[in-house]
Amino acid sequence: MLKADGFDAAILGRCDDKVTGSERLVYSVEACVNILMERDEMERDEAEEYFWFNVHGAYVGESTPVFVEDYDEDYDYDEEDSESD
Repeated sequence: MLKADGFDAAILGRCDDKVTGSERLVYSVEACVNILMERDEMERDEAEEYFWFNVHGAYVGESTPVFVEDYDEDYDYDEEDSESD
């Protein structure tokens, strides 16, 4: 399994990728952004931009880590599904 350097505290667990057969680490997006804000003294918008471009956007093969956004009970997930129809 590949690790995202410097983000061990954001690891939620692991998953089995049924498509590739590889085992992948799973990270919390929010925890990764918080790490960037604290460790690198970034503002939230800067940390989010850095995360999405440099961390999430770095594909390094079948074992690339998975990044998940925290569940938001106030977000209307049904609305998002209807937009893609």
